[in-house]
Amino acid sequence: MIISPRVRGFICTNAHPIGCAENVAQQIDYIKAQNVDNTDGAPKNVLVIGSSTGYGLASRITAAYGYGAKTLGLFFEKPPTAKRTASAGFYNSAAFEAQARADGLFAKSINGDAFSNEAKTQAIDIIKNEMGGKVDLVVYSLASPRRVDPTDGETYMSTLKPVGQAYTAKNLNTDTQIVDEITCEPATEKEIADTVKVMGGEDWALWIDALHDAGVLEEGTKTVAYTYIGDKLTKPIYGHATIGIAKEHLDVTAAALNSRHSVDARVSVLKAVVTQASSAIPVMPLYLSILFKEMKAAGTHEGCIEQLNRLFKECIYSASPRLDDENRFRVDELELLPEMQAKVEAIWPQVTTENLNELSDFDAYKSEFLRLFGFGIDGVDYDADVSLMLEADFVSI
Repeated sequence: MIISPRVRGFICTNAHPIGCAENVAQQIDYIKAQNVDNTDGAPKNVLVIGSSTGYGLASRITAAYGYGAKTLGLFFEKPPTAKRTASAGFYNSAAFEAQARADGLFAKSINGDAFSNEAKTQAIDIIKNEMGGKVDLVVYSLASPRRVDPTDGETYMSTLKPVGQAYTAKNLNTDTQIVDEITCEPATEKEIADTVKVMGGEDWALWIDALHDAGVLEEGTKTVAYTYIGDKLTKPIYGHATIGIAKEHLDVTAAALNSRHSVDARVSVLKAVVTQASSAIPVMPLYLSILFKEMKAAGTHEGCIEQLNRLFKECIYSASPRLDDENRFRVDELELLPEMQAKVEAIWPQVTTENLNELSDFDAYKSEFLRLFGFGIDGVDYDADVSLMLEADFVSI
């Protein structure tokens, strides 16, 4: 079948298996080229919860190809059928696992609901029986709109809304490429609480508790959860909103984990990039389009793999990590440089539908969005007939 992207709003409903594999290969090549100093403090056995796309996938690639670590990844991705492609994360993970094994690296994956007790039980079993018994790094990178609480079976849904009052801002409709305004009504107390249940630190803590109780955490195991903070333009819909409150819960969770277990738990603040999650947040596509243009001009633009390379080298496995006042790792410092934010803020009010491509790099935004699904990647023949089906040795739950 010849596969072309089918984009609807902030999602692409299909994926290209060859393109996804090439995207993974290019990220692997990038990490290989970094010649990381594999010191005694480097990770040896790594669990990545939410490992199939974006920052989670980049974490797994960095751990494996930068440090030679064994990796266990968890995700919830759709396999292919005779008529429909798999999700991009399925193809990404299959490509990573195949390449890692070919290169002599241990790689195993669990495909199922990472919020469930079954996922935790299965992961612990693999760690005990196939990874030497313990892990020394746990990355928590889940991004889901819903969560079934394993304790009571109730389903919670997250929302992307401001808190306290309605918020009106300039917005880019990525389908029509029209720049107009969007008004987001404030969240209810229930919507705030539900978003914290889905996107906060509760499940991160459940994972670390389960791993600790099973005796599969090394003494001083490092664990990180990812967040984004942003600055003036994005805070009303991100930082000072339902998602921001949920992410603040991660800080509370990190402190609690450090107090009750022998772990080093920290929140890691990363820069704004195009992911399946960020593309759904109002304001972000336009902000990203402007930011990309200015950071490229400054020579500081980074994607997920560049960010994770620096996070590992400059923070997680550095003797002098970059920390903020809340004890969080920071790798968003180039985005938040005052001069960079001043440039973006100066351009923001000037952007219209007519000058969008002049004042921003919307083409780069579109390109990076399509790359998430394996499209628009150099070296891939998109006119070729490809099979949707792909063998993957995942553990399914």
